[in-house]
Amino acid sequence: MARRVATLPSGVRITDHISLGVITKTFPRQVIAGVLERTGRASRRQRQLPAPVVMYYVIALGLYAEVSYGEVLRCLVEGLRWLSWPLGAVPVTGKSGISQARSRLGVEPVKQLYQQVVTPMARPETKGAWYGRWRLVSLDGSTLDVADVAANAAAFGRPGASRGRSGYPQLRFVCLVETGTHVLFGAELGAYASGEQTLAGAVVERLEPDMLCLADRGFFSFALWGRAAAGAALLWRVKKNQVLPCRRRLSDGSYLSTIHASAKDRRHDRQGRLVRVIEYRLEGIAGAEPLYRLITTMTDPAAAPARELAALYHERWEIENAFDELKTHLRGRRLVLRSKTPTLVEQEFYGFLLAHHAIRGLMHEAALKADVDPDEISFVHAVRVVRRKIPLYPAIPPSAADRLP
Repeated sequence: MARRVATLPSGVRITDHISLGVITKTFPRQVIAGVLERTGRASRRQRQLPAPVVMYYVIALGLYAEVSYGEVLRCLVEGLRWLSWPLGAVPVTGKSGISQARSRLGVEPVKQLYQQVVTPMARPETKGAWYGRWRLVSLDGSTLDVADVAANAAAFGRPGASRGRSGYPQLRFVCLVETGTHVLFGAELGAYASGEQTLAGAVVERLEPDMLCLADRGFFSFALWGRAAAGAALLWRVKKNQVLPCRRRLSDGSYLSTIHASAKDRRHDRQGRLVRVIEYRLEGIAGAEPLYRLITTMTDPAAAPARELAALYHERWEIENAFDELKTHLRGRRLVLRSKTPTLVEQEFYGFLLAHHAIRGLMHEAALKADVDPDEISFVHAVRVVRRKIPLYPAIPPSAADRLP
């Protein structure tokens, strides 16, 4: 679709004292420098757009999907100069110069920054983030439209269409979300034809022993369950045709069963994994399915009653809200990732996740100070505040580490 050219405010208003500090506080200069050094992308000579500036620029693009490349660069440079960065006379170059700088940077530094910094942030006092001692996380996947050019179509593919072809190529990604804070971490992306279970194989490696992972029925397989269970407690829904013979009925109505890799293993009762099965109905709920079946690694009904786990499972839908934040409120409804090459698409994707994390970090701090659940704070409002004020002086004073001599 055609883009409406948007601009950002210039100058400084005394009331607009929050800005680039949202990004630089989340991703400090030393962290950026370390990632660039490890990936061999640190600038060896002074360029018009040094690598650290390009790193921050990729994140800023995530905040301004509807704004031109040059306008985003202009507001970024204004903010960095206030932080005493020795930028010299950095020109607000055109699209070609910006694309060249992004291509020099590549995807690996941005991806490594994401993997290093974007991790669960809930503290013990964060409301809505825990079930007992367990940190709640959910596993799911989604898609994003990418620019309709031949290179992107070849790399990512298109979804099917009843007539002709679909409007845009799409990438597919799978990630984890910390339910209480909506932090999207552990993301893996691939072509549209990539299977979610395939991508999830790498994602579940990010699970930690203190986590309770929720997932919908499309993710269950014996192999993926085993990989995920090695790192965390699990509560997953399974399909209604999954064979789950009752081994022992428990006091709360749930029962113990065994899952197997194949029907042959099940017949011979070998190489099985013990699971606890919870079945329930949602009476009087419009659109509810006849029966819900969950399996969990939490086999003790005294520690985790079936009624509580059945209610807890529906917290999985928080990941849909997090995807909505990313795809609608941050990226912009009906807009596509604007990059014209597969490498820059992947770079832009991780930039979006980094921008989302910065906003969610700000919201989490506000929720802790107000002693409320982060869900009670409007993501839309937070995005508007950051977008409105990012070109202006930060209210969050830069630390000594952010200022350069």
